[in-house]
Amino acid sequence: MLYRLAAFVLVGFTAFAPAAWAELSLVMVEEQGCVWCQRWNEEIADIYPKTEEGQAAPLRRMDIHATRPDDLTFDRRLNFTPTFVLMRDGAEVSRIEGYPGEDFFWGLLGMMLADAAVETATGNATN
Repeated sequence: MLYRLAAFVLVGFTAFAPAAWAELSLVMVEEQGCVWCQRWNEEIADIYPKTEEGQAAPLRRMDIHATRPDDLTFDRRLNFTPTFVLMRDGAEVSRIEGYPGEDFFWGLLGMMLADAAVETATGNATN
């Protein structure tokens, strides 16, 4: 938890207004039998919606073998589970392929959200 807090301060995550994230979501691409998906579920899933990150980018789950939803556009093929894709208005902004463990996950996600908030606030969104 301490690492997570330090990551927010380091990247300036808390400096951005929640309104900047209103159109963001985090898509978790998973599959049955994925050991790393299960580990994420054990370590993160229950607390994710209660966190600032979960409020900024609500979680949406998607099976890697399912037909891709029409409202989501990915920059490239989905090959690994879990893959966490940050979406803005249904378009990919950035991704984490694999689950690097709790501490690294929060740090990486914090940086992704901070970058997305800066792009949204400045109007320099690439997607």
